[in-house]
Amino acid sequence: MLTRRDCLLGAAALVLPAQAQGATLLVSHLSGLAHEVGAGRPDQPQRLAAIASALAAPRFSALRRAEAPAAAREAILRVHAPALLERLERAAPQSGLATLGPDIAMSPGTLKAALHAAGGAVLAVDEVMRGAATNAFVAMRPPGHHATREAALGFCFLNNAAVAARHALAAHGAEHVAIVDFDVHHGNGLQEIFWDARDVLYCSTHQTPLYPGTGARSERGAHDNIVNAPLAKGDDGARFAEAWREILPRVDAFAPDILLICAGFDGHLHDPLGGLRLQRQDFAELTLRLMEIAARRCGGRIVSLLEGGYRPEDLAACVAAHVGALSGA
Repeated sequence: MLTRRDCLLGAAALVLPAQAQGATLLVSHLSGLAHEVGAGRPDQPQRLAAIASALAAPRFSALRRAEAPAAAREAILRVHAPALLERLERAAPQSGLATLGPDIAMSPGTLKAALHAAGGAVLAVDEVMRGAATNAFVAMRPPGHHATREAALGFCFLNNAAVAARHALAAHGAEHVAIVDFDVHHGNGLQEIFWDARDVLYCSTHQTPLYPGTGARSERGAHDNIVNAPLAKGDDGARFAEAWREILPRVDAFAPDILLICAGFDGHLHDPLGGLRLQRQDFAELTLRLMEIAARRCGGRIVSLLEGGYRPEDLAACVAAHVGALSGA
């Protein structure tokens, strides 16, 4: 069992400057540990401590490491209704836990963590779009892909990937942004936010039936810009790879200026919240396929954002495989 001290030491390793400068940027912030959700809830601070321990290995010494800033209000409001941000500000407790719904709990550190998670996504986009890094991984919690324009849902307060996409379009002149999502749960928030978008492609594999109940193949967006490939409980790496072989030509044809990844590892065969049978090499192999498209279409520009994965030791192994592919480590 990881102690609070273990968590603090582990997360510090995420943000300590690296001696070597590499093409892959790792973004995190200690505030990710201060988002407490209470016993029995899956999104625990130990998730970040486990990732930190894995990425402290010598093979990752060349990663560039940066602290995630808090997202500017402007960046958040490109995606979310002002009422959501105001609701979160009002609900943030001074002590204890505030419950906003069956799957949303706030502690005194939650709002700061959410702001830094979104800000880390923005920083990663900035660094990748200006060429300071080829790609980036944002190791932050809370996750984001369930948050809709007006509501925090499914452990998610702000939609980090949506904030990143809108920032790439507004601040860097990107014309097309592709978001690929391999979390075991469908990113209903991303689908809702970008349903009418011509400049954003959202592609997802996810288990069905499973929370949140969206993501049918027939849900295609107003401009055929939503691609859903549902998987069934018990599907393994071969079926996962087959689904992505169907999707990736759509990503390639969209010719994105930057590729965003919603990196959820709760499809791992031991994860308590899903029923897929994926292993770490399945995530690594998909990462390599995505890198091939990014190299061909957008100079390799990828920003990957942590989403799910709720058994810390397996999450750490899967993240190491994913970041190892991104960085060549």
